[in-house]
Amino acid sequence: MPLFYFIKNKLIVSLKEFMHDSRSIGIILLSATAISLLLTNISVSSTWYQHFWELSFDGSNNHHIHIGFFNLPNTLLTIINDFMMAIFFFLAGLEIKRELTHGELSSFKQSLLPIVAAIGGMIVPAIIYTQFNKGTPFMHGWAVPMATDIAFTLGVASLLGKRIPISLKIFITALAIIDDLGAIIVIALFYGDQLQLMYLLLALIIVVVLWFLNKKKNHFGWLNWLLGLLLWYMMFNSGIHATIAGVIFAFTVPVNKLSSLELKFHPYVYFIIMPIFALANTAIVFPENSFQLLNTTYSWGIFFGLLFGKPIGIVLACYVMVKNQFAKLPLSTNWHQLIGAGILAAIGFTMSIFISTLAFKNNLEQDIAKIAVLITSFLAIIIGYIWFIYAKKLF
Repeated sequence: MPLFYFIKNKLIVSLKEFMHDSRSIGIILLSATAISLLLTNISVSSTWYQHFWELSFDGSNNHHIHIGFFNLPNTLLTIINDFMMAIFFFLAGLEIKRELTHGELSSFKQSLLPIVAAIGGMIVPAIIYTQFNKGTPFMHGWAVPMATDIAFTLGVASLLGKRIPISLKIFITALAIIDDLGAIIVIALFYGDQLQLMYLLLALIIVVVLWFLNKKKNHFGWLNWLLGLLLWYMMFNSGIHATIAGVIFAFTVPVNKLSSLELKFHPYVYFIIMPIFALANTAIVFPENSFQLLNTTYSWGIFFGLLFGKPIGIVLACYVMVKNQFAKLPLSTNWHQLIGAGILAAIGFTMSIFISTLAFKNNLEQDIAKIAVLITSFLAIIIGYIWFIYAKKLF
């Protein structure tokens, strides 16, 4: 028995250490993606794995199901992308609010460089994508190369250890958080369905009630969570993507609750929700003529937008700010390290894949866009890692 408890305690300690290591999130997501791709392509004639996520509960092809007065998700994929991802966006919203209230983005002077860098890192990829797709039916995918995967980017940064100064890691974190906020705004404005004003009005009333509860400093408890769930339901039926409810709800959380809720939700989001998202959304069948199919304007737009547009946009924005003395480089950081940070920001993965599911309605187009995101993200990881190890000799 003592040996059993010793092994049990050792496993618990090891598991806790793994979960608190920023590199582990990337490892889990990579593993989930590899498993998903393997199961989807293990047999050319088998599409069971892909269809599993798309099975509807009522046997229809609809993504929504009517139960009495309620209109709810009808497939596992819809539950994952509309409900579970709302929890991911809730955590992102908590992080954004914390940074805005008492973090790196709380003062204008501190926040100026990462804000401008993030904006540059969103605008340039979108411009590059549109140049490839001007006059084509694929223009709607312009936001796919705009996004940065904060978990992967910080995971690779952690692997590089002391080659990346702490101040640069803070800069990357702030930039990625602003990038997430930008992606959230883009999803809300450009990737919804036809607006349902009644549901939007009800959602607005719920937000006002949540704001009032926060203003009155009421205990953040079951009533807030119930209202948060109702807010998600209203957004799900409003025509604006349901995940936005997570961010809005996060912004109604009292400041003194932000850190504790982040700690509670972090393991569930990054070790349960995100792996499930990767398993479901990377169920991509690689056709025999994959390379021919990848030769599309939108896959090239995603590739060049992410891999080149991201670093160019970030570095160019920083150069303009520093050159005109509006801001300074992060402490102990030089230009070759900042370029490396821009390359790492080209790791789109989660958010880019998510936007791909919204931007392209055709399954084949979605798969091609996702493959382009995966290839580009893996290249960004490899190039970014090599850059930080060897590029110093060039400067």
